Amino acid sequence: MPNDSNLLSTIPVGQLGIVALASCTTLGERVDAYLSKWRTARNNAEKSTIAFNGYEKESYLVASTCPRFGSGEAKGVLQESVRGKDLYILVDVTNYSIEYTLYGRKCPMSPDDHYADIKRILAACGGKARKITVIMPFLYEGRQHKRSNRESLDCALCLQELVSLGVDNIITFDAHDPRVQNAIPLHGFENIRPTYQFLKALLLSSHDLELDKEHLMVISPDEGAMNRAIYFANILGVDVGMFYKRRDYTTVVNGRNPIVAHEFLGDSVEGKDVIIIDDMISSGESMIDVAKQLKSRNAKRVYCMSTFGLFTNGLAVFDQANADGIIEKVITTNLTYQTPELISKDWYISADMSKYIALLIDHLNHDASISKILDPTDRIQDRIQEYRQKHTIRENF
Repeated sequence: MPNDSNLLSTIPVGQLGIVALASCTTLGERVDAYLSKWRTARNNAEKSTIAFNGYEKESYLVASTCPRFGSGEAKGVLQESVRGKDLYILVDVTNYSIEYTLYGRKCPMSPDDHYADIKRILAACGGKARKITVIMPFLYEGRQHKRSNRESLDCALCLQELVSLGVDNIITFDAHDPRVQNAIPLHGFENIRPTYQFLKALLLSSHDLELDKEHLMVISPDEGAMNRAIYFANILGVDVGMFYKRRDYTTVVNGRNPIVAHEFLGDSVEGKDVIIIDDMISSGESMIDVAKQLKSRNAKRVYCMSTFGLFTNGLAVFDQANADGIIEKVITTNLTYQTPELISKDWYISADMSKYIALLIDHLNHDASISKILDPTDRIQDRIQEYRQKHTIRENF
């Protein structure tokens, strides 16, 4: 159970309600289980007062569905009242495992479909909820965050549309460019990085790491990931390196300029374990190419960390990279859909984010500050010291 001394001094905003859309059912159930456990065990003398009505429940999940007609059209349905509730809507816009019928054909749900379902549920609320927070780990259209030609600004439009539909706060993880929050400057936007969960998963799975600059190095696969690489390297007390993507700007393939080569900037990685950290693994080609470059420079072991493991081109390339000794482990979070095949891979480690999300919801429902939760530096240093002493860490912390 988390340290909740500051929670006891504040009153919940309203009765807690969690709407886990079909794309986020498993994560929503895990978050709900943590909240129910904590609030049942919490020793709060005021839980019996009217301000805490409905505070302690077996489940805070609000049943909802988005049934579809044969034409592919749909509607959002809430199966219980949300009047006066503090609602948290969880959605994974990258979950392609859910299908619907369109003119007799099975179609996987796209990010556009998932986003439309959010709007349907918001419309079903009818303005009756007291406060609405959308937890969208993978920010919808986050990769289309800027305009460099005559093109749409989809992410900014998404944020403005959600706000116009009554959303008070938006929580996302490792946004491709967090500056997109400038589209809604007067509303809440939290961009969270799962650094602590990455470190925890790494230290639990590897018991022979040396956490010093002589034996470990953090690598950014491109200039865009440099900030997170610098932060991770600083908390570990190790050096950082970067690869520069040299692109062919005369051609466009699948909407992008193809990468010609990766140029390395940094100190020698010879004999060192290296951590490649990025916001997402899409096809994985770029991550594997960087790993190959590091191995050609005599790096010892290569660990890949990414908030979102999409694996759009399948897992075969990672199977081969692991078999060839190019990649040691791949760590991603459970914020996006994970196939059973992925979970079963020896080279894959899942960093569970459900407890962290539950902690955020618990604090926000109490209208308490989340500043300390967003800054995990102290917790990270405690785990590093524990690992240096025992070469292992406790599972629960």
